[in-house]
Amino acid sequence: MSFSIGAAGAHMGPRGALRRFGESTEGRVFDWRVVVRLLAYLRPHWQRMVAAFALMIIASALTLVAPYLIKIAIDQYIMQGDARGLNRIALATAGVFVGIYIASAGQRYLLSWVGQRVLATLRAHLFRHLQRLSLGYHDTHIIGVTISRVINDVAVINELLSQGLVRLIGDLLVLGGIVVVMLSMSPRLALLTFSVLPLMTLATLIFARRARKAFSLTRARIAAVVGDLAEDIAAMRVIQAFAQEDAAHERFDEVNRANRDANIAAMSLSFVFLPTVEFLGMVATAIVLWFGGLAVARQELTLGIMVAFLAYVTRFFQPIQELSQLYTTMQAAMAGGERVLALLDTEPEVRDRPDAIEMPPIIGRVELRHVHFSYRDGVPVLRDVNLTIEPGQTVALVGPTGAGKTSIANLIARFYDVTEGAVLIDGIDVRDVTQRSLRRQMGLVPQDPFLFSGTVADNIRFGRPDAPDEAVEEAARLANAHEFIMALPDGYETEVLEGGVNLSVGQRQLVCIARAVLADPRILILDEATSSVDTVTEALIQDALERLLAGRTAIVIAHRLSTVRNADLICVVQDGRIVERGTHEALLARGGLYRELYERQFVDV
Repeated sequence: MSFSIGAAGAHMGPRGALRRFGESTEGRVFDWRVVVRLLAYLRPHWQRMVAAFALMIIASALTLVAPYLIKIAIDQYIMQGDARGLNRIALATAGVFVGIYIASAGQRYLLSWVGQRVLATLRAHLFRHLQRLSLGYHDTHIIGVTISRVINDVAVINELLSQGLVRLIGDLLVLGGIVVVMLSMSPRLALLTFSVLPLMTLATLIFARRARKAFSLTRARIAAVVGDLAEDIAAMRVIQAFAQEDAAHERFDEVNRANRDANIAAMSLSFVFLPTVEFLGMVATAIVLWFGGLAVARQELTLGIMVAFLAYVTRFFQPIQELSQLYTTMQAAMAGGERVLALLDTEPEVRDRPDAIEMPPIIGRVELRHVHFSYRDGVPVLRDVNLTIEPGQTVALVGPTGAGKTSIANLIARFYDVTEGAVLIDGIDVRDVTQRSLRRQMGLVPQDPFLFSGTVADNIRFGRPDAPDEAVEEAARLANAHEFIMALPDGYETEVLEGGVNLSVGQRQLVCIARAVLADPRILILDEATSSVDTVTEALIQDALERLLAGRTAIVIAHRLSTVRNADLICVVQDGRIVERGTHEALLARGGLYRELYERQFVDV
């Protein structure tokens, strides 16, 4: 087998990977619209945020007080030899440091408490929104990129909301307070300290301009890594089947290296900028030490003022460093916020109307009237489809791949809305009822049976969580699943691994049929339910389906024509139209496309 799955992707390069995973490297420095919308997630926790702000103000104020107490200790007590006064000021200084510790610890605790709840709330909101989005969205968006939105982007947004804004205000307060104190203590030394600010401003502007692009790129790169990883893990069976591990590894290695390089480039900016700030701070300290020392020697300045001033100089550059680091956080948060809000702003293509009603108990009559349908690309998939299915009738949809069979089923379940025409159930347009009330009375047995992590019983109960054990077992018996379930290590309590990989395809399909039996739908859709099983399992499934279909309206999409011989009506779909309809015998006698398809399958029989 020489078919190379993903070979093109393996050589697309990091820019191609970004396009492939729908990423953009653009980002804004600050966008109030994004921040205001995100701040809504802090509103339920405003009391704790106010308390955190109060503690931040206390910590900032005490930070300003500590060096001034050192000045008093030196000038009024040490230089005067007043031991008793020194004891008092030392205790006061210790009290200030304890106050800083308590206020800072309390602030961090409150912000962490709020942060974890905002994180959980935003992720839950996103998950709920993803559930509301129509299948059209999920069909056109890569799973890994969506996961990156919910995990990575939300995490960096939370860092800004719960920590960054408080740190921003706190640093600005400390910075402003230090400037006032320094100017009041010694305007000359203050101006000498500020002499390095033009160089620091220049360095900050250069860093900001380059950091904006660099840190935005890191967010895009990690999304590409997550997207490629999720895709390759999901396709691992196919990758191994075609011996394309090397090609898949090369593709992942390329996006992974691109992510590494983007992060190294971004970190390199910080590694250059932060030492630059530190160096300029040391220059300012040396200037203060030199001129302050001379002033002390000439008795123009007290020793206490110079020592306190050196402490203030050190603290003056700390908020500047933190503000520069906060800038990178803000960059990532703005980019992540725009992406998350874009996802939240995505409207479902299929929406309940404002006046939508609850679907009455379904009798089972299904009608498609002059239905036309196309997906986003505008290419017609269904053309003027007319079909009536009476209550309790089984209708089979057969035809070539891509003919539109699954699209008809999707429209009946209202996973998509028709482009023209109408789909009616019991004479009610499906667009006039809520999706939830409609689908609660419908069941689906998909071609690729999907099982969730949990027990076998949990999976059977999926459509009816409150069902008792007896009902679960009865549904399994009707689905011909009870025998194999009892042969499992823990019977119905056997844990199902992710995707049901510890069960065969046929076993998973039988569990899905049991799930449908337990849900007791009035309309059932079977999408190629026996296409991937052996003949023995197919016989079990067919026997189970006969019991399941009794008294229900059923739409059966079939590739194996032997499975639909007993259908009340067989519709042959080709190029988006129903070109033939009738019973198995009538269609064979007609000698059209159905007979051609049938003879192709049984030519060797």
